[in-house]
Amino acid sequence: MHPREIRARAREQHLAGRTVAEVARGLNLPYPTVWHWCNDRPNPRRHGTELRCFRCRDDVDNPTDPNSHAYLLGLYLGDGHLVTSSRVPVLRIYCTNTWPNLIDACEQAMTAVLAGSVQRVQKQGCVGVQSYGTHWPCLLPQHGPGRKHERPIVLAGWQREIVAAHPGDFARGLFHSDGCRVANRVTVRGRQYVYPRYLFTNESADIIGLCQWALDLLGVAWRMKRRNSLSVARRDAVATLDRHVGPKS
Repeated sequence: MHPREIRARAREQHLAGRTVAEVARGLNLPYPTVWHWCNDRPNPRRHGTELRCFRCRDDVDNPTDPNSHAYLLGLYLGDGHLVTSSRVPVLRIYCTNTWPNLIDACEQAMTAVLAGSVQRVQKQGCVGVQSYGTHWPCLLPQHGPGRKHERPIVLAGWQREIVAAHPGDFARGLFHSDGCRVANRVTVRGRQYVYPRYLFTNESADIIGLCQWALDLLGVAWRMKRRNSLSVARRDAVATLDRHVGPKS
């Protein structure tokens, strides 16, 4: 490895107006080496996860954007996956092609919370919205081997504080991932009635419990249809979720 002084001298000469080739000849160094020194500038976005990780920096007391943090947590618990086995951890959230605005919202939440860059990877019938970042595991400690419903899902104390302060955003993330707003049709004495309701389905009893908790914080009445399926059907409860969640689009 070349001494730091030589690299600094090469950059100074290049910034002074000399070409990379002239600098390389003057220092008797290979052209590719000097080009790399002179063109590989520090990129603030590349190190953005470290600068924005409030769990690791004493000078950052709160999440960058708590509303987006709560929303992204809900999306992650539903359709997200955090890979930590690669050199750089990568957060992936899978969104169906049917809802382009949801894909945009997912990307915006990642960027607001931590991501320096976000990629979209087209899969069959869905898009993998993903972001590489060393500090994603700091903000999503629920990651682990195996499926979520096969292991405990418990929020850290600081996560519970965020959700308690922003339950609507958290519920929106959950329903945008594993929930839906549907038109329910019933027939009473030969007359058909149509009314909206929200459904949330997840195989994890812990995640179902977190959804119930968020709805309780919002004052939304709910009931369990099955062990893995929750329903919100009362008119006032649906109206509240319409304000916080709304249909996917």
